[in-house]
Amino acid sequence: MTEPTGKQPGKQPAGNQPSKQLRAIEVPFVAPGPSGVAIRDRLKNLTPEDEEVLRAVGRHLGSLASADLKRRCADGLAHSSQTWAARKRDLTAQSSSRWAGSITKASHDQWALARRCQLAHIQSLEAGVRTLTHRLSLPIGEKGSKRAPGGYRSRHEWFAKSRRLAALTDRLERERADWRACVVHVVRGGKRLLNTRHHLDQARLTEREWRERWEAERWFLAADGESGKRYGNETIRLSPDGEVSIKLPAPLAHLANTTNGRYVLTARVVFAHRGEQWRDRVTANRAVAYRIHHDAQRGRWYLTASWQRPAVQAIPLESARAGGVIGVDTNADHFPPTGSTGTATRSVTRTASPMTCPAPPPIGTRNSGTPSPACCTGPNGPVWPPSPSRTWTSPPRRPARSTVAGSGSGSSFRASPPGSCAPAWWACVPRPGSA
Repeated sequence: MTEPTGKQPGKQPAGNQPSKQLRAIEVPFVAPGPSGVAIRDRLKNLTPEDEEVLRAVGRHLGSLASADLKRRCADGLAHSSQTWAARKRDLTAQSSSRWAGSITKASHDQWALARRCQLAHIQSLEAGVRTLTHRLSLPIGEKGSKRAPGGYRSRHEWFAKSRRLAALTDRLERERADWRACVVHVVRGGKRLLNTRHHLDQARLTEREWRERWEAERWFLAADGESGKRYGNETIRLSPDGEVSIKLPAPLAHLANTTNGRYVLTARVVFAHRGEQWRDRVTANRAVAYRIHHDAQRGRWYLTASWQRPAVQAIPLESARAGGVIGVDTNADHFPPTGSTGTATRSVTRTASPMTCPAPPPIGTRNSGTPSPACCTGPNGPVWPPSPSRTWTSPPRRPARSTVAGSGSGSSFRASPPGSCAPAWWACVPRPGSA
């Protein structure tokens, strides 16, 4: 009779083959927060005049952005403050100083992004060439290890991979030559949408529909914010009540419907997400960047607001946990904090929110009980005081449809009816100012 091993039959380990080792868990660290915020809302109820003005401004500024990007790519590493000033001066005569600043900054960012992507593509090609070279150098059928792959399984696969190595090597040489010559390949509007033009049948698009998307992607309707100016942006201004006004370029100043060459849209913007944060910024005249985008597929206009968060220096995890930390789960109507010292975890008594502490249950109900003499009265009625006898320690066996999830336990508790006692894990506390 043999002792049970707990292994499945037929899954016995090989002779001297070592067992697989689990990967080690990385040391925890403090992750930095997001560097910016972006929110979006739809521009509804636009009149035909509004859309015509937006299209005219987008086409005009888009043509200027394309020409400026071409000049920036031609400068390459020879770019300097003098060339930047010359480009901005030429754009100012055809738009405005702030539109020119937004266009030149967008060109710089796009060129830098293309340069970084080019370097990442070169590194990816180099990794592929190294892997193919290594596997082609091994005998056919040789097995690999955890550290390196083995040889190919057949001569046919070996030959196909050798042709693949020749193609990758040729592509790598071209990319390296472009990198040394500071040549980047940028497509305003997107390379994927450009290639869709040759496959309209597969994309189920007509030439007119594709042309609308292509032109909409190449428009330029974005303006950087400026702190200290009215509502944080002088080019695309959005007031706290949702009014949108645009500073028109000089050639389109005749389309203005208000003073100072501005056009006010009939649409009103109401940010449902982070609207209070945005309103606080524009009220304090802090910088907010805006971008107007047209979704040609849906026929809708959108406005996106974005701003940067102040940089916060991340401290080491050991320093953050030196004096102990407290985590609070702000679930519905209760605040269950949990304290931690780094080596052991202790739970603090879960306490109900003072704003939703229920009244004591009537006598004779399921949760009935004799009110304690220490029962106090708050501004909104009697408040049940914390008492060990009034705290449940286990949930009902069959929860109802209306449930409240316990924090951290994954259990569901029956929600008490109006006028009854609180659930088990609540310990009611007197409201502020109660007797």
